[in-house]
Amino acid sequence: MDAQARLLLLIDAFGKPGVEGRMKLAKLDFLLRYPDRFATLMQMRAPAVQVGENPWLTGAIEQRMIRYRYGPWDPAYYGLLGALIGKQLITTQQRGNLAVYAVTEAGHAVATALAAADSWRAVRDRSRLLRRHFNFSGASLKDLIYEAFPDIANADWGAKL
Repeated sequence: MDAQARLLLLIDAFGKPGVEGRMKLAKLDFLLRYPDRFATLMQMRAPAVQVGENPWLTGAIEQRMIRYRYGPWDPAYYGLLGALIGKQLITTQQRGNLAVYAVTEAGHAVATALAAADSWRAVRDRSRLLRRHFNFSGASLKDLIYEAFPDIANADWGAKL
């Protein structure tokens, strides 16, 4: 449930246009789940902006992402996105060859309630920073991550990050 809530807050931060493509969603989620990597990229892109509170109080990531063909990936996305669609919290529409993920009215209401809780406020704030400073295509985000983190670019496919 935590992973669904995290993705719902992330998608909600992008408003009506939604998030264009699973690759973009995965790269944004990578930056959300790995606060040290996020802080490094924020320092490169917007050094004057405060990164805010670490959303993960324990510093633990519930499940490590893997290195896949187009960068960080979590095989659980299919199930997580399917669950959010099945609960009618997000929709998916095809725009060209991209699936676009956007929250429904019910999804926005749930995201708003989650974001009001102290335990999710940092995730909401971090998601908003991602929209403001990293609202690029999935391919551009992948390139940015590869450039900043050669250890990810050079990792074997399937290696845990």
